[in-house]
Amino acid sequence: MPGDGLKGKWRGEKEYMREKLTKSDVRKIQEEIEHRKLVVRKDCLEAVKEARAHGDLSENFEYHAAKREKNQNESRIRYLENMLKNAVLISEESKEDEVGLNNTVTLYMEDDDEEETYKLVTSIRGNSMNHMISTESPLGKAVLHRKVGDRVLVKANDAYSYYVIIRKIENTDDGEDQIRRF
Repeated sequence: MPGDGLKGKWRGEKEYMREKLTKSDVRKIQEEIEHRKLVVRKDCLEAVKEARAHGDLSENFEYHAAKREKNQNESRIRYLENMLKNAVLISEESKEDEVGLNNTVTLYMEDDDEEETYKLVTSIRGNSMNHMISTESPLGKAVLHRKVGDRVLVKANDAYSYYVIIRKIENTDDGEDQIRRF
């Protein structure tokens, strides 16, 4: 059941230490865990077993590679399960005329005299190379809940900031965004 195990209260932990996930994020993580447990784990165990049968383990590259892949899979499962256990469930809902999660926003970058388009996502789906920015990033925080026509100051750090103007907001949640690999 999506959201099971997610804590709704902070219980004294600091906000930055807890991953913020939507129901869609939870579903994707649960699907990956299930796939890794039922498919990848089985394949890894079979590869280790097959490589072990080749003899001397001290010089058996296939055995060491298979063990490494098996350990990486188990590590990823633990990481994802821990993320679910400690996450905070957040809403994907936003007002029609405001920038929110899963919205694609077209921004006019004043300093560069150019328009750029970004999709706002949770941090586990962020991928700046594909124009998907987290609502936790300086740009994401600055434009979140703003409206078309707003001129927004983006404070990158204490020494540098810049202005953007929101030109267009589109709801573009296709449910196909991938969870980042760590």
